[in-house]
Amino acid sequence: MGKWKKLDKMDLADGLTEEAYEERLSRAQFRMLHIQQWLARTGGRAIIAIEGWDAAGKGGLIKRLTEKMDPRPLAVWQIAAPTPEEQGRHYLYRFWQKLPPPGEVAIFDRTWYGRVLVERVEGYAARDAWRRAYGEINEFERVLTDDGIRLVKLLLHVSAKEQRKRIIERMEAPEKRFKVTLDDFRNIAKRDAYIEAYDDMLERTDTDAAPWTVIATDSKRRARIEGIELVAKVLSTGANLAPSELDPEVIRAAQQMFGWQPGAGPTRTTD
Repeated sequence: MGKWKKLDKMDLADGLTEEAYEERLSRAQFRMLHIQQWLARTGGRAIIAIEGWDAAGKGGLIKRLTEKMDPRPLAVWQIAAPTPEEQGRHYLYRFWQKLPPPGEVAIFDRTWYGRVLVERVEGYAARDAWRRAYGEINEFERVLTDDGIRLVKLLLHVSAKEQRKRIIERMEAPEKRFKVTLDDFRNIAKRDAYIEAYDDMLERTDTDAAPWTVIATDSKRRARIEGIELVAKVLSTGANLAPSELDPEVIRAAQQMFGWQPGAGPTRTTD
């Protein structure tokens, strides 16, 4: 605790050349695939929790993070306002329902931190409720990590100037207009209140079990690379990402049916 700069004082990262970006992106994406395969083999579970400003690049990061992964053992949860049924339960209830089963990865596009962000700023939660939530969230995450889930938390931060530019670009691009809502303008108008809420969130919920990483996103390329590389680093700690060995029974079946020998390559076929 106490290690964080105020978000509005944060240094903004420089960009990357296209060549450097593409090289690092491909390498990081294939590492994510290998991590996913390792989780599937071992029954491991992983959660990637992403928070951030509107237009900070959450969708772009998630798209590139998952681009080469197998979509079957993967869930991407886009968190919006709770349904009427969910409103009648504890705010963490709907997140318990979305935890990954063994061998799978869950990505949250916005998270349980809504309690201490939008619900705090917009007054949807009473002061004593959102203040109590810091401890509840820390305990929730400790339970997850104690149970073996690998948890990565990213906060994507964009400057006010860059955020304004991106929202205008979205409105001017027909295929992106759907992304812009009145909520964007309401949130921008309350930027100072959100800065305070983010700062408090970082100070109160950055724990040894579930630390935060803040990614500066004014450079989309650098933000995507740093985000994917960070996720890959955390999820692969202590993992054996070497390809699994072929089952001897599978080898024998291939030998009998195809005449195949290990290392011989595919057998030649004719039309």
